[in-house]
Amino acid sequence: MIRVCPVKEFLGIAHPVIDVRSPSEFGQGHIPGALNMALFTDAERAVVGTLYKQKGRDVAMLEGFRIVGPKLTSIVEEAKRLAPDGRIRVHCWRGGERSGSVAWLLDKAGFSEVRTLKGGYKAFRNHVLADLGGSFDLAIVGGYTGTGKTELLSHLRDLGQQVIDLEALANHKGSSYGAIGEEPQPTTEHFENLLWSAIQLVDTKKVIWLEDESQMIGRVKIPDDLFRKMRRAMCYFADVPREERAARLVADYGKYPKELLAEATKRIEKRIGPQHCKTALQALENDDLFTVAMITLTYYDKTYLHGLEKRDPVLVIRATASTNDMLTIAKNAVEEHGKRKHD
Repeated sequence: MIRVCPVKEFLGIAHPVIDVRSPSEFGQGHIPGALNMALFTDAERAVVGTLYKQKGRDVAMLEGFRIVGPKLTSIVEEAKRLAPDGRIRVHCWRGGERSGSVAWLLDKAGFSEVRTLKGGYKAFRNHVLADLGGSFDLAIVGGYTGTGKTELLSHLRDLGQQVIDLEALANHKGSSYGAIGEEPQPTTEHFENLLWSAIQLVDTKKVIWLEDESQMIGRVKIPDDLFRKMRRAMCYFADVPREERAARLVADYGKYPKELLAEATKRIEKRIGPQHCKTALQALENDDLFTVAMITLTYYDKTYLHGLEKRDPVLVIRATASTNDMLTIAKNAVEEHGKRKHD
């Protein structure tokens, strides 16, 4: 049985999802959890698209059949491995020829339930953007670089709070050094998809804790509307001494190759100044990572303070803190937020 479903119904079904778009389309962004089972490679898709424009639909369709024909058996076999119970979801870009063809194939191959997405991935994207523009009750944990805000989020989660880790979704820790030790970043489009997926797991009527970020996390951008909401939310700022933060950075990054640390330092040479950069690189060569951290924090502290000053001072709660007792910082933030909500 083949059934065309609107986006909310399609997303509400638990069956596995196959995305039959080309690899580059899938890489640009996809439904989280979907498996790419491309009908065409990127080159094949380009050929079919060119024929469609130059010679019309019939010629393009014939070429598409010629390309796809040898792949039909492997598509069915892979789909059966993915969905042994015979129930599966299929989509393409606009819910047209590609997903319709694969749905027909799987139906003929004995699948009991094949759902296709009305409007395809394009409809999903519109749904994502609409949801991300919704209303959220946000609370922000802040602190200068090296404070350990990711650890704070973990403690908040352990305290029963709802948490979304933006840096984990972006595969980046936010600074020039932030890509070190991380997987490649998603596109901004797919970051939005991942963020949407994370929001589905929380109750948007209750507070959601986020880490204070600039709008760009590496190469991905926090959606404009969400970023504005973050700037208007209460920010619980943990003011940790610079020396403690430098020690944390040494512990976090000291295990990585010097070459990567040097490259990251050189990327901020104009910001910290040529002489400071030279001193930092020499300290790195001498395994004096603490000095490297102290030099770079001079720049990052100024940058973070500039962002903090853009917030309404009434919405910022600053507290002297220590990296030795992060759980207490998290508990105090929850307590303060509770007081503010009831005032």
